[in-house]
Amino acid sequence: MTNVLMYTTAVCPYCVRAEQLLKRKGVQQIEKVRVDLQPELRVEMMEKTGRRTVPQIYINGVYVGGYDDLAALDQAGGLVELLAKS
Repeated sequence: MTNVLMYTTAVCPYCVRAEQLLKRKGVQQIEKVRVDLQPELRVEMMEKTGRRTVPQIYINGVYVGGYDDLAALDQAGGLVELLAKS
């Protein structure tokens, strides 16, 4: 089973797009970390990724980046391969 971790907020259109893309690729479950509800987790996210915007996505422990990075990975054909490494 693919392990997807996504740092997110309640009102993030790019988070919704990322989730839709991942579901289209067969991901059934996404572990969501709501940084709007727990500000200390936003600090953790920023320390881990160097970024302050959401979403920030990890697939099977590999840092992918934000929605644009996820979409670019999909366009390049690498997303299916990464999702298969469970």
